[in-house]
Amino acid sequence: MTKKNPLRDLRFLELLARNFPNVDSASQEIINLRAILNLPKGTEHFVADLHGESEAFTHIMKNASGRIRRKVDELFENQLTETQINDLCTLIYYPEQKLEIVKKANHNTDTFYRDTLHRLILVLQVVSRKFTRSKVRKALPKGFAYIIEELLHESPEDKNKQAYFQAIIESIIETGQTDRFITAMCNVIQRLSIDQLHILGDIFDRGPGAHTIMERLVHTPNFDIQWGNHDVLWMGAAAGNTCCIANVLRLSLRFGNLATLEDGYGINLLPLATFSMETYADDPCSQFLPQLCHEDPASDPKTLRMVAQMHKAIAIIQFKLEAQMIDRHPEWRLQDRRLINTISTEQGTVTIGKRTHTLTDTLFPTLDADAPSTLTREERLLMKQIQHSFLNSEKLQQHIRCLLSHGSMYGIYNGNLLFHASVPLYADGTLRKISLPEGTFSGKDMMEQIESLIRQAFNTDISAKKRNLAIDYFWYLWCGPDSPFFDKDKMTTFERYFIKDKTTHTEQKGHYYDLRNDPAVVDAILDAFGVEGKQRHIINGHVPVHVAKGESPIRANGKLMVIDGGFAKPYHVTTGIAGYTLVYHSRGFELIQHEPFTSAKDAIRKGKDIVSSRQLVELSGHRLRVADTDMGRKLQQQIEELQELLYAYRHGIIKERR
Repeated sequence: MTKKNPLRDLRFLELLARNFPNVDSASQEIINLRAILNLPKGTEHFVADLHGESEAFTHIMKNASGRIRRKVDELFENQLTETQINDLCTLIYYPEQKLEIVKKANHNTDTFYRDTLHRLILVLQVVSRKFTRSKVRKALPKGFAYIIEELLHESPEDKNKQAYFQAIIESIIETGQTDRFITAMCNVIQRLSIDQLHILGDIFDRGPGAHTIMERLVHTPNFDIQWGNHDVLWMGAAAGNTCCIANVLRLSLRFGNLATLEDGYGINLLPLATFSMETYADDPCSQFLPQLCHEDPASDPKTLRMVAQMHKAIAIIQFKLEAQMIDRHPEWRLQDRRLINTISTEQGTVTIGKRTHTLTDTLFPTLDADAPSTLTREERLLMKQIQHSFLNSEKLQQHIRCLLSHGSMYGIYNGNLLFHASVPLYADGTLRKISLPEGTFSGKDMMEQIESLIRQAFNTDISAKKRNLAIDYFWYLWCGPDSPFFDKDKMTTFERYFIKDKTTHTEQKGHYYDLRNDPAVVDAILDAFGVEGKQRHIINGHVPVHVAKGESPIRANGKLMVIDGGFAKPYHVTTGIAGYTLVYHSRGFELIQHEPFTSAKDAIRKGKDIVSSRQLVELSGHRLRVADTDMGRKLQQQIEELQELLYAYRHGIIKERR
């Protein structure tokens, strides 16, 4: 090692000496860190575009994208039947529920308990092998930590310890702690099977359980989020942006999904329902019937009609509010998107650019021909009530704080650049310059400036003017042409509702979506973000991969991976699958392709797992160890600092303490 003059960093070394007061303690830590560097790399899981599919996400977290099943298969291949393996895996995924079923069906529970405890110990030994005892210990529940640790490091085959091992098992059973102990063991197996979770955006919208996903994440260690366009929309709604609130409500009503709003966050939709039924009482609202993905209320026509009325009411309010937002921010150059201002109720038409189109719906009872974008008194009161619900939903605000504390615009982990959607580019593949409130930026700087804006919206220490601009900007991030979350020429929501001509529905994607297939362009983006290493990649989601049409998630000769496989049920028909998990372990990258998940109930009662297939994306030339990771580089730096401290001790620059 090249020895530095410790006097240069004397203050730092004196602080370090508080934790390592002498040669022995510093030397022991160096030995410990060097040992950790040689452990296999932890397993990273990457998922994108969950869109509220909480049951599928929860199951994938519980089965570690099928990795737990594969380990159980390897362990008990010649010892257990397929039914027994299914039962053991189901127990690991859903311990409390499975134990209840077993106890009702099995009279000889003590035998079941003994067999199960022995099997779970073997599984836990396998999944914990790549971690230090210290890390495993931290993952153990406090009440059972000592017992589990003893069982983990003892073998029933060791004749000297057989009696000791069996005594622990029998004591657990005799004291009536078996259910709690098995549940604790299963939870630890789940936790250690995923070392780091990366979520590449879009937790919200479409599915019914975004709040359930967020609640699980609040209690999950070691995860990060790269925000998606739907996440940003909900963040804007939570900050009080009425355009974002209207969009959130419209999307929820469009997909017939009110569970997240009402059950998850306690948003009071009664005022909207009352207003809609009164205002659109004579309107069939047939074009606003929800796309029912999670339940079919066809047997309740009144509810279906009410949802359609609410859907139309909030859509009209949204278009009015967006026109007001555009007038407030002419610098966004979106004046041509104030389509509600070009409606002619007499002619039944709308003008877009130089073309006039016939409207498919001409019933607009709240539209003032002289001031089309002005809300009626009732609409203003309604939005004030709904905005109050969003701002005062304690659970929603808690989940948004979680998004802020664990989230970012992009992330760089172990040579992989993660972001949700796009890095805006010019046609020649160079980084496009984007105009932001603080100036013009591109690439990494642009992402960081936008992240700063997002955080300003929740910062009460800045001026009201600056904070209000940040809150307004959420809507531009949702649908603005220069937004890296959107990166299209326009969002044609109005056209899809009111114009039959599908050519008006087209949204022209930015150059990134074509050029990301070019290895040279991908390399240039990686360079711009400072991503180093021979095996480096871009990983993102946002655009579903149409596997059924032969599309591949692997692009640019393996340098870029798109992992939006369509978790959301509306996408299953077009993608042909039900989501991806990208797994990066010590051997390399594997892409896990998931088939549709039926339900947690079927998984528990029938032992139905998600059917997943594996595709080897990239095999490492050697088994990756902690030393090959970002964490390894940090640990190596700590070793060098401790070596400097040893130098200071041995040369009397810093005095040892005993």
